[in-house]
Amino acid sequence: MLTFPLCSLALSGLLISLGARAENVQQKPPSDRRDTTESHLALEPKAIALLKAMSSCLATARTMTFTAITTYESPSRIGPPLVYTTLSEVTLQRPNKLRVIVPSDGSASEFYYDGKTMMAYAPGENLVAVADAPPTIDAVLKAVYDLAAIYFPFTDVIVADPYQDIADGLKQAFYIGQSHVVGGTTTDMIAIANDQVFAQIWIGTDDKLPRKIRVVYRDDPSRLRHQVEFSNWHLDESISADTFASSRASSAPRIQFTRPDPKLPGNSMPPARVKPTKIQ
Repeated sequence: MLTFPLCSLALSGLLISLGARAENVQQKPPSDRRDTTESHLALEPKAIALLKAMSSCLATARTMTFTAITTYESPSRIGPPLVYTTLSEVTLQRPNKLRVIVPSDGSASEFYYDGKTMMAYAPGENLVAVADAPPTIDAVLKAVYDLAAIYFPFTDVIVADPYQDIADGLKQAFYIGQSHVVGGTTTDMIAIANDQVFAQIWIGTDDKLPRKIRVVYRDDPSRLRHQVEFSNWHLDESISADTFASSRASSAPRIQFTRPDPKLPGNSMPPARVKPTKIQ
């Protein structure tokens, strides 16, 4: 299921929509016996079809570049949450090349994976961690999380099989409607949920690419909200091989990949459930 460490009038509208649907189910008798089954109410075919179309578009792309702006909430010293934002420039080539450049906010970072080696570089400190890498993007995503608690909030978008990743444990999925605001285009909005996560996804009506994903962890008593906005999509374009390496990073003083345990920093919220190598 979605693990975006992924807030707002749109969310309020969504919750109202959810409440209205719940009230409908509880208070109004079904007019058609076909609508009485829990499975029919839980997984709407239109929502699943959109989720599959988005996932297929992402999975079949040989190369991909996009910008991801992640917004997340963190409790303040007086209670109400503060909002933090990071920007990631992402480039990948399936099945075994990935680059993630994070210039701001916070400490800048760069991640490179060329199919054989993975590097995590801190340009401000001019330090780099280098290690041999497994043979696929999915396996690398899990390896860097295991080694150093490095987690990308757009992980479910770049894995080999996004639908399998997102739909794992899915309990609810329904269509909300269209937006003509998000991403500067027309999008179809769906809501999905499992036992741990509730998410709303905006999917391009024409190109089936994700434009925004908003997530709340259901067991979080503060109901902190996390969001990723996607833009500047380019699929199946030629990418130079040297994109997935950096001479500056390679020549920097080396340190070991280490986890910041026992407690992760606020901007490194782990996924709700760390998954096996098939997805991360």
